[in-house]
Amino acid sequence: MIAIVAEPHASYSSPPSTAPYVEVLVDNPGSDKLFTYRIPDDISLNPGDILSVPFGSQQVGAIAVRFLANPPQELDVSRIKPIDDVISPGFFPPSYWNLLQRVADYYCTPLIQVIRIALPPGLLKRSQRRLRLNPDNIPNGAEQFLNPVARRVLELLQQSKSGSYTAAYVQQQIRGARRGIRDLVNRRWVDSYLEPPRVPKPKLQQAVTLLNANPAVYGELTPRQREVLRFLQRQGGELWLTDLMQLARTSRGVVAALERCGCVVVEEREILRREMGEAVNADAPKELTPAQSAALERILGFSGYAEALLHGVTGSGKTEVYLQAIDPILRSGKSALVLVPEIGLTPQLTDRFRARFGKRVCVYHSALSDGERFDTWRQMLMGEPQVVIGTRSAVFAPLPHLGLIVLDEEHDSSFKQDRPAPTYHARTVAQWRAELVNCPVVFGSATPSLETWLDCRSEEKHYLSLPERVRSRPLPPIEIVDLRSELKRGNKSIFSLALQESLHNLSETGQQGILFIHRRGHSTFVSCRSCGYVLDCPHCDVSLAYHYTHEGATKLLRCHYCGYTRQHPPNCPECGSPYLKFFGSGTQRVMQELGRQFPNLKAIRFDSDTTRRKGAHRALLTRFAQGDAQLLVGTQMLTKGLDLPSVSVVGIVAADGLLNLSDYWAGERAFQTLTQVAGRAGRGDDPGRVVLQTYTPEHPVVLAVRRHCYEAFVEEELAQRQVLNYPPYGKLVLFRLSGLDAALVERTAMEMGEALLPEAGYELLGPVPAAVMRVADRFRWQILLKFEGDVGIDLQEKIDRLRQICPQTVKLSVDIDPLNFG
Repeated sequence: MIAIVAEPHASYSSPPSTAPYVEVLVDNPGSDKLFTYRIPDDISLNPGDILSVPFGSQQVGAIAVRFLANPPQELDVSRIKPIDDVISPGFFPPSYWNLLQRVADYYCTPLIQVIRIALPPGLLKRSQRRLRLNPDNIPNGAEQFLNPVARRVLELLQQSKSGSYTAAYVQQQIRGARRGIRDLVNRRWVDSYLEPPRVPKPKLQQAVTLLNANPAVYGELTPRQREVLRFLQRQGGELWLTDLMQLARTSRGVVAALERCGCVVVEEREILRREMGEAVNADAPKELTPAQSAALERILGFSGYAEALLHGVTGSGKTEVYLQAIDPILRSGKSALVLVPEIGLTPQLTDRFRARFGKRVCVYHSALSDGERFDTWRQMLMGEPQVVIGTRSAVFAPLPHLGLIVLDEEHDSSFKQDRPAPTYHARTVAQWRAELVNCPVVFGSATPSLETWLDCRSEEKHYLSLPERVRSRPLPPIEIVDLRSELKRGNKSIFSLALQESLHNLSETGQQGILFIHRRGHSTFVSCRSCGYVLDCPHCDVSLAYHYTHEGATKLLRCHYCGYTRQHPPNCPECGSPYLKFFGSGTQRVMQELGRQFPNLKAIRFDSDTTRRKGAHRALLTRFAQGDAQLLVGTQMLTKGLDLPSVSVVGIVAADGLLNLSDYWAGERAFQTLTQVAGRAGRGDDPGRVVLQTYTPEHPVVLAVRRHCYEAFVEEELAQRQVLNYPPYGKLVLFRLSGLDAALVERTAMEMGEALLPEAGYELLGPVPAAVMRVADRFRWQILLKFEGDVGIDLQEKIDRLRQICPQTVKLSVDIDPLNFG
């Protein structure tokens, strides 16, 4: 067999009589090609069917991708092997493959790469075909209806204690077993299926159960042990051991001591490989505001494909509209897909959905284990009405009867994939998918992207507005603090006097607050005060960030690009001076300053460093919601849809890091981030307060955020974009080059620039070094093409030309509609 890479423009219709060949994706680790097989006359199949095919000396699983009327010219027809059988027909609906092809075409990516990114990891890896008896379907005297080969297969399976064998074993034992197997499968006396990778074993986990302890024993416990018991009692008397240790901030030793005293029992129990979340109380639909009711009525009135923007200010009740729109979808036997930008947002949103829809809700995102993702994927294929909540990759979830797609916080850049290819945007793919399956798609946001705003204001689309918060709550007032004035007044703290006052009030009132800072870590860089030397990463053209989590911790310098880490030196490596100074602020520094200035305020840090462990997002937010801390300190994860009614104060420690980024949509991103984080305040009975600290209080973005004036900001921003032909009026394509040889990468970039000399319809920007030229010892250059509107240009032809120029040691990647220019 010869591997053939898929061509980008093949049809996924059922095979005509003149198409005797099929290209498949095989279960072969490391393979990134499609393989051609012959379709036997007695087998009928469709794209998306799961197949059993010969591959080398083994029999492996495969997915039928597309049909060919003629084999590729370079293939010897006599060497093309036939497929063995169809194991699972209709594994994917036809529209699913049309979607994958559309993604491959638009993002100029080989189809095989799209398939790999769409399927859950390990879907076909080390899989094998199995046969299983259906004894209830087999009538008495069945043997007289069968041909001799089918009779022998049936007898062999009946001899098995489990009634099941691999197909390979049956074929080894019985010559010509394939025809007999097909006969039994057609009669439904035998099931033929693909065994999941690594046969699942029950997953066991230790659980802690509260016992009725002897009062005398209880009196002998330490205060800490009694505190853990009280916490366990408040949680209903049972918790997984890992959850108890994390939520109660205790150790295995404390739990073991309680077990020895007879206060608890620790035992292993089976846990399903699905992310089920915490137990939640059932929730009834809430009374809607007039604006919510109008929006819901419009959504329920959609028949077939429709696009709608649900534009609601922060706290306006968009989630309740989603819930009430999905309810009739489920009752009609269809499913709904809800996409969110961050894994950290899924626990809170999932709890609300499970309170309304119970076990019909499941989650799907990259933080799940391979086993969880595989099991969730298989559950979706069953076709039962359900709600799938997931991040960007969930846009490919194989729900057979899709009735509604929702993108919550649709403006968020996390919906865009930068690498690896395809560099798809979940919003774009969701539009295509809704169109293919003929269902509505709803984009929700308080700060819609300019693309969605402009698109959904057109006559063919639908604009739904929620201009006020629920219960007529006011938007929080935003106080702008000029940090230049603070310095003149002698305040050298990172907290302005206004923010200090708000934090003091938190101590006195017992309310809660959020502090937002643009960066994680302690300080942005470290410099020598004697010679000016800055400690840089040896592998990247960036400074090392200082990390110091708590008093007594190891002082580290870390590269946020390649991960290089070293201990902080006591002296300057250049001149030996001990006077090293930390510049800039991150979440760790804010925590340190809080501990120094407000020792009575308990704070939780919520950034990518503290949420690396599975379940950490939920654990930290649960602690905060239960009042274990008065402050939540974090980065942009705090801006993504968190609904915390107890938060009355939001402090934006330094807005300038967002205002001065060097790309065309920096203003839009800054406005969205600042508005979203400000919107965390005042969601309860207290109207709330926002303190925004900046060195540029006159900045147009800052003024628009203070006035809560989205439309005025958008109109001004769109006018600038239109003049400069940037999206949503123009289209961008970014070519990234990288390699270990700096001169070779530069020379290649220049040659590509000459090959792309401007033609009618686009503007050439570059070649130029990337903003950070060296990352992980690879030198990087970029070329940007700016197209005028919807001008039709054969982009694939240009990419093929560039790949001919590109040496093997230089990597070329293509980003369609880029958002990251770093």
